[in-house]
Amino acid sequence: MTTATLSARSLRMSLRSPDALLTALMLPVMLMLIFVYFFGGAIDTGDGSAYVTYVVPGAMLLCAGFGAASTAVTVSQDMAGGVVDRFRALDIGGVPILAAHVTASVLRNLVSTGLVLAVALAIGFRPEAGASGLLAAAGLLTAYITSISWLAAALGLLARSPEAAGGFTFLMMFLPYPSSAFVPISTMPSWLHGFAEHQPLTPVIESLRALLMSHPAGNAPWTALAWCAGITAVSMALTAVLFRRRTR
Repeated sequence: MTTATLSARSLRMSLRSPDALLTALMLPVMLMLIFVYFFGGAIDTGDGSAYVTYVVPGAMLLCAGFGAASTAVTVSQDMAGGVVDRFRALDIGGVPILAAHVTASVLRNLVSTGLVLAVALAIGFRPEAGASGLLAAAGLLTAYITSISWLAAALGLLARSPEAAGGFTFLMMFLPYPSSAFVPISTMPSWLHGFAEHQPLTPVIESLRALLMSHPAGNAPWTALAWCAGITAVSMALTAVLFRRRTR
């Protein structure tokens, strides 16, 4: 009950910053439209499909990265503003406080990625998956959003100011670019192949692309889930340590 109440508080805080919320919602959509209409005609994906079909999974993860940045900022604001001390005076521990931020982040990101998907459908994206494939894709996307939300919470605790917290999340917003999100890895410089092929986002993107289009996914979904589970576990342990240090 405490986590649900605090999650509702976090969502209300998001609504009180409509400019930041609108930016988090619209910027990934705008970037997807730029890639599709400005660059898509010059990019050969290698499988003969329309570029919008190729780019949608990466756009959804890019959207989740922008959403995670706001999570780090709100966690940092709570720590810097003294509200956490008031919560602790009410015998509310660190786990409900941080879980509430993560829950609100997951809900916000699911809405924003749903908006990206709706715009993609409007400009020609046509998934071929059945109900099971769509559910599997939604589950994997939720697992990824949860993992980066916990990572963002840890970065928010690590930062000493909300501005610094926003800067710390730059890496999460940058990671989709050196992956298979927007262009095939084979088109990148050879020195970049190793990183692009083995970083966390590539198996997530490849899995979403395969699940949405009913293509063979191989071991990519299991690799993606392993990354998500590992990031979540490490981030949760890190938030516990950082919260104790910040509040002792």
